[in-house]
Amino acid sequence: MPDDEQKRDDASPAAPGPGEEAPEKPEDKFRPEAIAARVDAIGEETDLDRLAREEEKKLLERRKQQKKQGKKGLESAASKRLARIGEGSVKRPATALAQIAVPEADPLLERAARASKWMKEHRQVFAGTVALAVLAVGGVLGWIYWQDRRDGDASAALAQGFADEHGRVTDKDEDEDDGKSKQQLYPTFKTAADRRTAALAKYRSVESKYAGTGAAILARLSEAGLLLDAADARGALAAYDDVKASPLARADVEVRGRALEGAGFAHELLAQSDAAAKDKQLDDALSAFKQLEQIDVKGFKELGMYHEARVLEAKGDKAKAVELLKDVNKRVTEPGESHPFSYLEFVVEDRLRQLDPHALPPKAAPRLGGPAGGAGGGPDMDNPQIQELIRQLQQQAQQKGGSPQPPPMPGMPPPSPPP
Repeated sequence: MPDDEQKRDDASPAAPGPGEEAPEKPEDKFRPEAIAARVDAIGEETDLDRLAREEEKKLLERRKQQKKQGKKGLESAASKRLARIGEGSVKRPATALAQIAVPEADPLLERAARASKWMKEHRQVFAGTVALAVLAVGGVLGWIYWQDRRDGDASAALAQGFADEHGRVTDKDEDEDDGKSKQQLYPTFKTAADRRTAALAKYRSVESKYAGTGAAILARLSEAGLLLDAADARGALAAYDDVKASPLARADVEVRGRALEGAGFAHELLAQSDAAAKDKQLDDALSAFKQLEQIDVKGFKELGMYHEARVLEAKGDKAKAVELLKDVNKRVTEPGESHPFSYLEFVVEDRLRQLDPHALPPKAAPRLGGPAGGAGGGPDMDNPQIQELIRQLQQQAQQKGGSPQPPPMPGMPPPSPPP
């Protein structure tokens, strides 16, 4: 036994004071009698232990009976309810959210829910709508394919007419030719009239077979040029008017410019052939060339002004014609500026010198022993010998080609009809 406890056990209690009761002596757990009592109590069962043991035995018996008889009562009802819940359909979160969606919170979700509901309620209508949409898309794609193929065929036919228009004129037979005709890009014709007839047939075929296409409008424009070449001024004017009113002319200003220039030429030819309507036709030609001047394409303004000067000269207004020619000459000879119609520099200068010899500085004298011409070595158009040579070449071209007059070049005035 420890020393401290032994000292406490051996220490005698303090004597009570006067009037105080003596304190009870604490029980000594280590006395032999206390130890023996505790050993005897270990093997005995108390009343509380006995009751707990009996209740546990009854609980075990009830559980055994429940396993034999199956589930009953509340447990059985709960099992059946769980089974019915498993057999039923469960609402998905997306559907539930769509039904309780607030329009202000998510209008797209609400519209999707409504569309889904409508498609379920009108399945036949929805299927028919989808079928019609598929047919419509297929029809559009088919039409686009057909239109592209039609445009390609029209362009190929237009190219054939262009090749005939620029064909080679020769009086030799194919067997007598130099062997290069088969290698030529353009066909050969006996006369210029045959060439023009073949080209007109190709152009008119494009117009009738592929009406409304861009190729058909360009074919009509080329037909107008050939008719003007054949001195058919009224036919050419009708063709140019058709081109001016076409959608292509409204979209492409260059096509409109060519049609306006050709219409002005046609009015000039009509003025030469109809003396009674000369003034009216010249006014119409002047109006067409003024419209050409207003086109916002580089070069068309100067080209229109040059043609206006020619018409004013024909009307007898020489002063106004000289004024316009001076303006055009200044524009086309400005240093550092390129011009799409480079020939204007030469034709404007020649016509201006004819109307007013003092309007421009005199040309440099031709060099002795060198080629004829001015400082640049070009031909002197004021030389009477050169003018006579040009007139003879024009006559030879008329006799050889069988045409009453040479075709007008772009930007050049139409030739006068033969006497």
